[in-house]
Amino acid sequence: MKRISLIANIVLAAAVVVLYVFYFTDKSRKTGTGSTIESAAVELPTGSIVYIHLDSLMNQFDLFHALKNELEAKAKVIDDDLTKKSRTWERDAMDYQEKVQKGLLTRSQAETQGNQLQNRQNELEQFARQKQLELAEEEQVMINRVFYELNTFLEAYNQEHGFALILTTSASTNNILNGDRNLDITRTVAAGLNEQYAAQNKKR
Repeated sequence: MKRISLIANIVLAAAVVVLYVFYFTDKSRKTGTGSTIESAAVELPTGSIVYIHLDSLMNQFDLFHALKNELEAKAKVIDDDLTKKSRTWERDAMDYQEKVQKGLLTRSQAETQGNQLQNRQNELEQFARQKQLELAEEEQVMINRVFYELNTFLEAYNQEHGFALILTTSASTNNILNGDRNLDITRTVAAGLNEQYAAQNKKR
């Protein structure tokens, strides 16, 4: 039996789920400068170059948190299900091995039950891979939706303010090493996005 292979696959699947959850939880707690303190919004002249801290924006964006919580809940269900299925398989495999060692099964019975356990192992590994792919797909859809809302908002927002350029920075990219805090529009954009999100929810 490939018991070690199965356990490794189950642990890998669970690890992907856990790492995914921690990834978004940790990322949402950071800002591009390592601080959540932002300057108050000020009127900037047309043609200004402004910037947004993506990490801080996500931390303040209600839609992102709603989608993240929803995905984390799904990930936990998958993790619990994988754990339950793997423990059941392990228990049955140990029972099978014990019976074989004690000579409680005929050769035909041992072969039949061994094949059944092998098939269940293959199905469980396939299930784990499938769920990993589903979570990855849902993660990408979530990211796409968040950035669609951001881009849509910024398009309308900049028609009013006429900025020459809107840059983004984050803890991972850190494109802006230093900048005037008055040019940081993260808080203003986050507030606008949340107002838009609340208005959309009221219409539902």
